[in-house]
This record gives sequence, structure tokens and C-alpha cells, in this order.
Amino acid sequence: MSDREIPWIVSTDDHVVEPPNVWTDRLPAKYRAVGPHIEWSPAISSFSDANLVYERGGDGPDYQWWVYEDTATPTPMVLACAGFSPDEYTVNPINFADMRAGCWQVEGRLADMDANHVEASLCFPTYARFCGQRFMYGKDKDLALLCVKAFNDWMVDEWAGTSDGRLLPLEIIPLWDPVAAAAEIRRNAARGVRAVAFSESPTNLGLPSIHSGEWDPFLEACDETGTVMCMHIGSGSKMLTSSVDAPAGVSTVSSFTLSSISLTDWLYSGVLARYPNLKLAYSEGQIGWIPYVLERADYVWENGRAWNGVSPLVVDPPSSYYKDRVFGCFFSDDFGVAQRELIGIDQITFETDYPHQDSTWPDSLATVEVFAPQLSDEELWKVLRGNAYRMLGMEEKARWPGQAVLA
Repeated sequence: MSDREIPWIVSTDDHVVEPPNVWTDRLPAKYRAVGPHIEWSPAISSFSDANLVYERGGDGPDYQWWVYEDTATPTPMVLACAGFSPDEYTVNPINFADMRAGCWQVEGRLADMDANHVEASLCFPTYARFCGQRFMYGKDKDLALLCVKAFNDWMVDEWAGTSDGRLLPLEIIPLWDPVAAAAEIRRNAARGVRAVAFSESPTNLGLPSIHSGEWDPFLEACDETGTVMCMHIGSGSKMLTSSVDAPAGVSTVSSFTLSSISLTDWLYSGVLARYPNLKLAYSEGQIGWIPYVLERADYVWENGRAWNGVSPLVVDPPSSYYKDRVFGCFFSDDFGVAQRELIGIDQITFETDYPHQDSTWPDSLATVEVFAPQLSDEELWKVLRGNAYRMLGMEEKARWPGQAVLA
């Protein structure tokens, strides 16, 4: 292949570890002692039903714990392991001082993006959890709503607002109140936010299903404002596995099934027919599974109408509601890239997953170089950046200086 420029990446799935001041700087004084804040104590870790559990205590070193009402949660090292080698990854807590600055500071993040050939990044929360479900479990819902708004204000004003447009804002909502969620969508849309974190499986959180009609105020607001619903694997607070004693790798390999079940749910729900501007994005689910789900959904819709219970609003093949409405996100999926015509080249985006253990940082350019020869210049541009900006309804930025060249 002749020398070829590699466009700078717009990553549609990265993560940010919220700095200690996100809530203490923004909550009213009367809530600061019970709102999220940092305290120090040792940690004891154990497993319960295959889940890692942390308790405060023991005689080990002190760690930083997020304390909110009567809960205490440290940050697991594997969620902020950029800069460490894989053989150093652990599930032990990690303190801010031991994290790479890019995990939680804007200046450090931009420097790490420069080093990784990344122009812009959409970041999911860490302490608030992938779709903000942390605050859904809060006892005081007035406080919980203030915590949601405080996170969004920090995301808009500090994280994205001081990055010269390179850190793209991703909001959370009060999941327990679709009307308040709709208001938050409109409040943030007025200041340029075009993405919201939502659960791939709200019923796993004890919330109404997308079939219930309960989400309509929220869905209407997203449809009206062009706010794309970004659903990260695990945003239902539950991973699938075969048994409690199965290796962790079983759940990791099978994680795409969470996205596939969710997409099928949306295709059969009639929601996409009722809200024609609504867009969905599946983050870290990879993409190779999509063609089969679309094929199977159409077959069952056509051949099982007497029993399949599909919404009467789905008058066209379910796959027709996928086109230009649903976006996949990948970082390692050679099969998916090879099936890009069936997936839809205009609906594929790329991610780096910084600073998690799966991240391709600081070698995302090398990752791209593996699959880039399969793609035309136009296809590569779309996958690495153009589709992300279109998904978010944003004008594409000028080309970032210093394009890499693929020899």
C-alpha cells in the first residue's frame, strides 16, 4: 500500500474518573456531608456470588473512598490503569495520586489523547456508574437529583468546557423520574450536549421496560433535541455468564449479548417508529453480531406474527428502523470490519476505552493500522471520525494537525 494518511480518531467510548471536587464544589452546603465526597481508610476486598466486594477496615494502606449517604466505594485499579502494564493490573483500589493524570484531569487527558492520535473523546462516568445509576439508589431523591445536575454541570463547564471542544459532553439523567430526565435533557441540549448515557437493560435496574410507555417523556425529549442515547455494556449493572463458577472470561467474551438483546428489544418495541429522530449507540459492544440480529429479527417478524408479540407500530421489517438510527462502537473486531457493508459503513464508530484494562491506549494508531488496509479512504474517515460527529449531530472539526501516515 502506498503512503496513506490516518485520520485523527474521535473515540465514542472512553471514561473519566470524576475528580474529588465534582460534588463538593456544587452541592448546597447542607448536603456536602452526605453528598459524594472523599474519605480515607484501608480496604478489605472479597468475592460474593462472583462479584468483588469492598469493605472499609483492616490494617492495610489507606485508600480514597467515595462516601455518599451511607455507602462507601473505592475506585478499582482496573478502571484507571492507563500507564500500567497488564501484569500490574489488579482489582485493588487506587488513589488519585497513583493514577495517570489523564484519568481525571483535563490537561493530562488531552496530552494522552495527543499521544494516542485521538482528536476528540466521549467519556462515560466512573463513580456515577455507566448510566448514572449510582444516584438512582440514593435515599434522598432531592439530593440525588442535585448530584445528577452537579455531574452534568461539571461535565459541561469543566471537563468539556475547558478542552477546546475535544472532550465531548455526555450527560446522565435521574433514571427514577422520566419527567425530570426530560427536563435535564432539554436543559443540557440548550448548552450543546448531544449525548446521554442510558441503560441497555433498565429492567435489570428495577426500572420500567422500554415497552411500558413510562419512558415516553424522556424519549420525546431525546427525539426533539437530537440527543443520542449511549448504552454501554454493563449499564444494566449485570453481566451475563453461564454459572457462578465460570471464569471471568466467559462473561467478558459474552458481553456483546447484552447489546444484542437490547437492540432486539428496541427493534420490536415500536419506540423507533414513534420517535423517528431517536438515535441509539452501543458502546464497547463491538459490531460483528449486528448483521445476524437484523436478519433474525426480520425473519421472526415476517414468519411469527401470530405469536411474537411485536408492536403493531412495527409495520416495516425491524431492520428498517436500524438504518441511520443505531450506531455500533468497536476497538477490536476484525470480523465486524469485514462485514461493514452489512452493518452499514455509516453506522460504525471507533473507541479507545481509555483508561480501562481493555484500552488500546497508547497504541490505538497501531490498532487502526491493522484494519485500515481493508478500508477505502472514505470508509476509514467515516469509521474513525465522520460517523461519530454525524451521530452526535455536530459539525466535523477541521483536521487535527499532524496526520499519521500509514506506509
